[in-house]
Amino acid sequence: MSRSLFELAGGAIRGFDTPTQMISVVAADNLLPQRQARLVIDLCLRAGEAMLATGASAADVVATVLRISDAYGIDAMHVDITFTSITVSIHRGMNEDPMSVMRIVKVRTIDYTRLQSVYLLIDDITGAGSPVAVEDARERLTAILTRPHPYRRWVVTAGKAVLAAGVVVMFNVGFVLVLVAAASAVISDVITRRLGKWSVPGFFAQMAAAMATTSIAVFIFWLRSIGIELPGSNSPTVIVIAGIIMLLSGVGLTASARDAIDGYYVTATARGMEVFMLTLGLAVGISIVLGLALRMGVPVTVATSLGDSIQPVPGIVGSALIGIGFALTSYVRLRYVPLMAAVAGLIFALYSAVLPLATQQGLAPGIAGAAAGFIGYLIYRWLKVPESAMTMAGIIALIPGLAVYRALYAFLDSGTDVGEALPATVTALATGIGLAAGTTIGGFAARRMFGLDRQAKLAARRTTTSGAQ
Repeated sequence: MSRSLFELAGGAIRGFDTPTQMISVVAADNLLPQRQARLVIDLCLRAGEAMLATGASAADVVATVLRISDAYGIDAMHVDITFTSITVSIHRGMNEDPMSVMRIVKVRTIDYTRLQSVYLLIDDITGAGSPVAVEDARERLTAILTRPHPYRRWVVTAGKAVLAAGVVVMFNVGFVLVLVAAASAVISDVITRRLGKWSVPGFFAQMAAAMATTSIAVFIFWLRSIGIELPGSNSPTVIVIAGIIMLLSGVGLTASARDAIDGYYVTATARGMEVFMLTLGLAVGISIVLGLALRMGVPVTVATSLGDSIQPVPGIVGSALIGIGFALTSYVRLRYVPLMAAVAGLIFALYSAVLPLATQQGLAPGIAGAAAGFIGYLIYRWLKVPESAMTMAGIIALIPGLAVYRALYAFLDSGTDVGEALPATVTALATGIGLAAGTTIGGFAARRMFGLDRQAKLAARRTTTSGAQ
């Protein structure tokens, strides 16, 4: 009787399921030939490198690599992602040596046409039926990575001009400033492209471009101070704001927040540091020109009413132009450019609608960012347009350019207490964090609503059980 009681008590408290936190599970032996395993590893590495180079999040890269390996019968692959490298290893059982290969990500660019082609190839590999032969998949991937851009470089420069012009249109100022902002964007693009060919670090390229843009605005201020008033040039400040929005790395900020939320803290930290350094270069360039202008007696002033003067109609039109400009600068296929313009206008309309109701700092941008992330994932599911492309097109018009400008100017003004510059700084940070967090939350909600595939769930589970990196 006592023994049965002990058995009942033991059965009531003794665990019988597998551990909640799995430390390690020995995988089955992979009998894949060595040549086949090397081909699959090379394909996974090249696809992962292409995705990392074009701004995909670490979790997406891990899930994609696992999809490819699973399609070719490898279920014991391990993937490690950092900001500048991707490592893939295969455990081939107790009787075969493991295989590990690392690839360095040397180039970072924004080319959503190339990224979309990679996604389509992966869908063919992992789709129903027999997968594409590894050799054929490698050849197709090589063709994608070496294919020319969908349009010439001058179209990208024109896209940056349209983006800067759209920022000015949002503030509903004169037509002259629209043209000046477009011209300054072209000059900045030429400077950054030339410095890039000379292998000048991005920090100094950002600084030089910011100095050029700010110098144009200061020149207009100087003309006004000596009595020369250009028609419609009543608010030169928007030229600097347009330059800030054009040069700020919004893609990096969003990807950094996404990696941090997914648990890839090393990659998120590296992306965040890159964004910080590029933004710091932008701030230094603006600060140098504004400081020199103030010391030379040029009456540079911040039009503090610009942020409140954005009306819905010019805001939506300007946001649509910004969406077009961003699409062209990111090498999006031309047939998707109108869609990105519509998404940008829609997100700004939502932002304008919730702004009077969400008065807390960063809340309205966060709501708009969540909508952008949700829409971006839906469009990716339907059209295979990269999720980050649509998401960034929706929020880029909301990047806090005016708040950054106000903070920089307040810190430079010798007659202003540093404490008075903090509100503008907090506003800029709150808006940026709200946008980044909102887009991540929106994309996550869409994934949970429409379901994750097995490899995406496995990638997420690895980040929570093993610390990701």
